[in-house]
Amino acid sequence: MKILLTVDGSDHSYEAVRSLKYLSRADELHIVHVLDVPSPAYPMMMPEVAQELYETVERNMHDDGTRLLDRIVSLLPLDVGPVTKHLVVGSPADQIVTLAEQLKVGLILLGTRGLGPIKERLVGSVSHRVLTFGPGTKFILPGPLKALHQILLPLQGNYDADHALAFLQQKPFRESPMISLFTVLPHTRPPWPIDAVSAEHMEIHSIRKANDFLDETAAKLNPWGYQTRVRTTLGTPVDGILQEAKTLNPDLMLMGSRGRRGLTRMVLGSVSHALLHQGTYPLMIFG
Repeated sequence: MKILLTVDGSDHSYEAVRSLKYLSRADELHIVHVLDVPSPAYPMMMPEVAQELYETVERNMHDDGTRLLDRIVSLLPLDVGPVTKHLVVGSPADQIVTLAEQLKVGLILLGTRGLGPIKERLVGSVSHRVLTFGPGTKFILPGPLKALHQILLPLQGNYDADHALAFLQQKPFRESPMISLFTVLPHTRPPWPIDAVSAEHMEIHSIRKANDFLDETAAKLNPWGYQTRVRTTLGTPVDGILQEAKTLNPDLMLMGSRGRRGLTRMVLGSVSHALLHQGTYPLMIFG
């Protein structure tokens, strides 16, 4: 699998570098640092002077970026795969997405600075935009990944399950973790009148069917060396997942984006975006 590692010199990007030790050896590891060069903010400045100032700033940032990439390479875990460095100029999110598409990477790895949900919705963030528009799987770290023994895998149907199986079949982790397959069913009642006992029986039947679905998915993972457990609960997706995570304390959440792309996902939101806003657990989002 090709991996694109994004770095900006922050502590979060160094945590992304350290997390590579938990991933399988990359077919290609591409490291990118984007120079977001500010334009001179003086409207009365002569164009020639403004251009000279811009070029000076860009040159200094380029030198700093080159040193940063060299330092990142020196800190890489052993046997991460062949490495290529990229130093580009532009909007960080746009350049990351464009490069990922050009290189046809399977995974984009980045740290997030934990921008709050209100501010993020107003001005955007690199992690939010990469999750929205980036190809392949996105691995987003709000903090350090200290181990990778336990993964929480929420599933919301066959679409999620098929894509999760396709991703996990690639053996993306150096050591096979325990995977907890989990689904949340809504509290629903039929539109016709129904007594409490019948409603309870319907919920029990729904939970049993959901567990059968999870068991079938888990059975496909076991031959690939993954240990599994399954659980179903009732509630709303985000609250249910966060409550299960609080109980399980996973090292990583692995989940699907449910196929939404571009503006649809940006406007309507998704469970994966909601969990990104929580900024509590490392997230790996497959498309």
